[in-house]
Amino acid sequence: MDKIFFQSSLPRVGSTVFQNIISQDPRFYASPTSGLLELIFAARHNYTESPEFKAQDAETMKKAFFGFCLEGIKGYYNAITDKQFILDKSRGHFAHYGFIDSFYPNPKMICMVRSLPDIVASMEKMFRSNPHKSNPIVNHGNMQGTSTPKRADIWLQTPPIGLAIERLAEAIRQGIDKKMLFIRYEDLCLYPEQQMKRVYNYLEIPEFQHDFNNIPQTTKEDDEVYGIAGLHTIRPSLEMKPSNAIQILGRDVCDSIMNHFKWYNDYFGYK
Repeated sequence: MDKIFFQSSLPRVGSTVFQNIISQDPRFYASPTSGLLELIFAARHNYTESPEFKAQDAETMKKAFFGFCLEGIKGYYNAITDKQFILDKSRGHFAHYGFIDSFYPNPKMICMVRSLPDIVASMEKMFRSNPHKSNPIVNHGNMQGTSTPKRADIWLQTPPIGLAIERLAEAIRQGIDKKMLFIRYEDLCLYPEQQMKRVYNYLEIPEFQHDFNNIPQTTKEDDEVYGIAGLHTIRPSLEMKPSNAIQILGRDVCDSIMNHFKWYNDYFGYK
C-alpha cells in the first residue's frame, strides 16, 4: 500500500457508486462505509483520559499517539488488501481533517454533493417504500414527522443529513474546503470522464479508463444493520435521471430548502 485517500460525502449523493467506479481501477481498494475513523476516535479518547498517558511527558506521548494512529491505519488496510491505493469512505473525515492531518499529513479528501431537495427527496422515497415498518422519525402522539414538510425539517436538522451539512459549512468556514475535491453528483452522471479526470489530477496519480456502463458492485454492506434495505445498493450503469424532488416533496418544501440553504446553493452552483 502506497497511499490512503479519503472519501467524505453527504448522504444520498452517489458516494457508494463512486467507490465502485474507482474500484474498477485495479490499483485501488475502495471501502464500503468504513469504521476505521471510529477505531482512531476510541484510541484518542483513551489517550486523552487515561492516567497512564497523563503521567508521562506530554510531547513524548503525543508523538507516540500519532505514530500509533499512522501505523494503525496502515496495518488496518494491509490486513485487508495488497492494493496500491486505498479510498476509505466515512462521512466524518472532513469534519476531523485537522486530526487526520496531524498524523497523516496533507490528506486527500473527496466530497460528493448533490442538490439538497434531491437528497431529501431520496430520504422521503426510502421512507415511503417501507410502509409496513414503523419508523422512529414518526410519532403521531407528538405530531412529529407526520407530514412531508416535517420529515424534511427533521432530516435537515439531524444526522445524517443535518450533521453532514453543518460539518460542510464548518469546513468551508475554516478554509478546509480549499484542500478538498468536491464532485457534484449531477456532474458525475452527466460528465463522468471529465469528473474522473479531476479525481486523478487531484490524487496526483496516472488516470485509469473506467467503464461507466458496467459498474460491478464490489462494496458489500448489510443494510439491515442500518435499518434501511437497499441503502447501499447501486445500479450497474451511471445515468442522470430527471429530478423528481418537486413531485415527491412539493414545490413549497423544495423552495423552502433552497431558500434556507442559500449558502450551499451559491457555493456549489445549484439554482
